[in-house]
Amino acid sequence: MQTNYPQILHHGGKEGVTGSCHELQISPEDAVLIDCGLFQGKDEASNSLEIDFPVEHIRALVVTHVHIDHVGRIPYLLAAGFKGPILCSEPSALLLPLVLEDALKIGFTRNRQLIDRFLKRIEGQIVPLPYGRWHRVSTEGSAALSIKLKPAGHILGSAYVECRVKGKRRETRGVRREEGDETNALPASRVVFSGDLGAPYTPLLPAPRSPYRADWLVLESTYGGRVHEGRRLRRNRLKAVIERALADRGVVLVPAFSIGRTQELLYELEELITRHSQKSVADGLNWDDLEIIIDSPLASRFTDVYRQLQPFWDREARGKLRRGRHPLSFEQLTCIDSHGDHQNAVDYLKKTARPCLVIAASGMCSGGRIMNYLKALIEDSRTDILFVGYQAVGTPGRDIQQYGPRGGYVVLEGKRYDIRSGVHTIGGYSAHADEQNLVSFVRRMRHRPSKLILVHGEQQARQALKQRMEGEFPEMEIL
Repeated sequence: MQTNYPQILHHGGKEGVTGSCHELQISPEDAVLIDCGLFQGKDEASNSLEIDFPVEHIRALVVTHVHIDHVGRIPYLLAAGFKGPILCSEPSALLLPLVLEDALKIGFTRNRQLIDRFLKRIEGQIVPLPYGRWHRVSTEGSAALSIKLKPAGHILGSAYVECRVKGKRRETRGVRREEGDETNALPASRVVFSGDLGAPYTPLLPAPRSPYRADWLVLESTYGGRVHEGRRLRRNRLKAVIERALADRGVVLVPAFSIGRTQELLYELEELITRHSQKSVADGLNWDDLEIIIDSPLASRFTDVYRQLQPFWDREARGKLRRGRHPLSFEQLTCIDSHGDHQNAVDYLKKTARPCLVIAASGMCSGGRIMNYLKALIEDSRTDILFVGYQAVGTPGRDIQQYGPRGGYVVLEGKRYDIRSGVHTIGGYSAHADEQNLVSFVRRMRHRPSKLILVHGEQQARQALKQRMEGEFPEMEIL
């Protein structure tokens, strides 16, 4: 039987928003993986963590960015026998070991010797690639493959991947195909994987620029059917919510993910403090005196790496540095590392309700230090909880967001707590491109793809984006 190459198989992230893992086969002998992420939320219930596909022919793993839903299954991939290079951007090469170390502590072991052994192996396989340069992937068959990373604007180090394939039609011998996978039909010479694309106004990061050409495009669809607020409106809303929340001089709790969202919030908060330094944020408290607390060792480590990677910041952020401003290290910022200091801070704020803003993980209130703050303060009416990220169904964050305004309750680590705190949501702080951004990413290509494959989205979002793309690009095959 004759088979056309390349082919694309999906091992996660095709029908949901987590577990991203896509295999680009360029011949019967050779393939690469694009990401190898962890399943989370409802995706976790219906998927195994184990690697259930062959890895002997996988010549490289390409990491688009270091969020856990894109890299969390790497330990399982190595356990399945993968020994090839892990290709990623230069910033991701510094961030990836931190993410995997944390994942190992949570999901595998706290044995320091085992963790160090794993990290040594990972660091030996990581190959940092500069943006914008072709890199040849070693293959055993007749096909040739080169990849190029381009900034994706999602988090620091994020990239979309251009794959240049040169090959010919080959006999299929023992190649595993997934039943019902429509993406295996036609050959292509340029395949682009979007990873997660960022919005054009994401703090610190340059906006992603579309590739010149794609024959096939594998595109995320997380926010299909939705349009984000503009940056100025979003910042004004953040200011208004903080001022309203601090009116009773209580604590503002912000659940936020350690990488990406925390650093973007710090950037925005530094801007608000600089613009309104001598203006009142609450009775007897100016913006210049508002304490911002990061209570997350992992977030602090990521923030330190972000500071080291200033050459990868956007022009606006580098301009602030030249003017003597420090968007990720300003006077009002306090970082808490040790568990003892964390517990002392929780006890102190419970006793005094001192007006301040606390940023702590996890972003969906499903673990981490934010839990102790919530348990101590959620029943205090002076407390306010500010959500700036998506809250998945079934998480405590979603329950607080949904039932808090109704005077309901939430169960935290097996105990019921009445939600007497204020609850606020600002939806504009998303690290993902919205529907219009995704359409523009395709429209700005000089040579547009003949095939568009939508991934990384709930069914409703994918369907909304598919309908929009069909209207914009009727000549494309859209799956």
